Amino acid sequence: METINRMLTNICSDDLEKTKYFYSKLFEFNIAYESDWFIHLASKDKKLELGIIDKTNEIVPEEAKKIPQGFYITFVVNDVDVVFKIAESEKFEIVNKPTDTFYGQRRLILKDPNGTIVDVSSPINNIDL
Repeated sequence: METINRMLTNICSDDLEKTKYFYSKLFEFNIAYESDWFIHLASKDKKLELGIIDKTNEIVPEEAKKIPQGFYITFVVNDVDVVFKIAESEKFEIVNKPTDTFYGQRRLILKDPNGTIVDVSSPINNIDL
C-alpha cells in the first residue's frame, strides 16, 4: 500500500473570489497561492488545505464540472455557533441552523456559492468523535 503524503480537496467554482471569501471568512484560511484559475487555501498551522479551481479550466475533469452531489465537506470547529453567526451576518446560504445531534455534536449545514454542502460541527460536552 502506498503512503499518503498529503490530501487536498478542490472545490470546482464558477466564482473564485466569492468562494475564497466564503471559506476564508468562516474558517480563517490563509491564501497560500492565488492565480486567475486556482486558489490554494491553508489553515494557519498549514495542516489543512483547500483548493478552489475555476471549473472551466482545462485540467478539471468533465465529470467534476457538474453540480456536486453525493458528498459533503465537514469542518470540525470549537464552536459551531460562532460560525453560524458569521454565516448569518454574511447572508451565506444556511440549509440547517445549529442543532444538537444524538451522537454528541452540534451541527450546522451550509451551502457554499457552488452548491457544495458544508457541514460544520463541534463537540458537545467535550465528547470527541
